Amino acid sequence: MKSSDSMRIGELAERFDLAPHVLRHWEAMGLLTPATRVNGRRRYTRDHVVRVMTIIRAKGGGMSLDQIRDVLGAAGQAERRALLERHHADLERRLEEITASKRLIEHLMECTAEDFTQCPSYRRIVEGAAGLRGLREDGCVIRSG
Repeated sequence: MKSSDSMRIGELAERFDLAPHVLRHWEAMGLLTPATRVNGRRRYTRDHVVRVMTIIRAKGGGMSLDQIRDVLGAAGQAERRALLERHHADLERRLEEITASKRLIEHLMECTAEDFTQCPSYRRIVEGAAGLRGLREDGCVIRSG
């Protein structure tokens, strides 16, 4: 697409497998600048393509539309960086949770115990994730700390 080229809302939406109403919603939220109109119809440029791809990637990274709007509308690099650092910390936390869940699932796929909740390896993984050092014989829980 040349910089002078433009596309209709349906063409832009189709490029990203979106419904046109999604783009209209993003415009209403301030995520996309309103497209210029030619004969009453929205026309989008390369800049809109970049913006839509940015929104899609940010959503894929777990950002809400409000968070994306804040990042796109940040007053400067320092404000944008602060917003992104907060989101990055949240992503790191979520990745740790996903890794722990993956570890459990991988164990369960290989575990031959009839009742996997009684499997010593499974219990070590779960108790470690729950912050438990172990269970005493009397059933008392000892928290790590």
